[in-house]
Amino acid sequence: MSHTLMDRRTLIATGTAAVLATASTLASPLRAKSLAPTTSMRGGSNNYLPGAPVVDRIGGGGFLMFGAVRRAGDGVPLEGIRIQIWAHTTEGHERDPWSHGATLTNADGIFQLEMPQIVPAFGQPHGHLAYDSSEFETVFLRPVMASSRDRSLSAHFVLQPA
Repeated sequence: MSHTLMDRRTLIATGTAAVLATASTLASPLRAKSLAPTTSMRGGSNNYLPGAPVVDRIGGGGFLMFGAVRRAGDGVPLEGIRIQIWAHTTEGHERDPWSHGATLTNADGIFQLEMPQIVPAFGQPHGHLAYDSSEFETVFLRPVMASSRDRSLSAHFVLQPA
């Protein structure tokens, strides 16, 4: 019986060391070079209107859309990236031009845009986001909210150079 306990202890100690080694590898810059690009989501481009202007807020606000943008491969945050956002809200449908707007990422690759509360369309509360400039490959996202009572929604982009 003591032999079995020793084997389990050895296994636990070895397993813990392996987990710690893996965690440090994931945090290293060498591991970050494998960051895969985001692929477009089905339905993400629905009601897309090219060229939505950069705005401070869409409509009256009250709901926050936010996320981060990184470069595929090395994971570097991307500054000045234009992200277009649109949704079916309390103030308009996702096809309405006034329900569309764009924002730019900051030095840390973070973007945020306040907009009216998202409401369900086709049974799901969801938003649409797009990266649609020429420096990187186009990506359309359609994240679904857990609840129509949520006051924010996040979406993240990993962009592949074009």
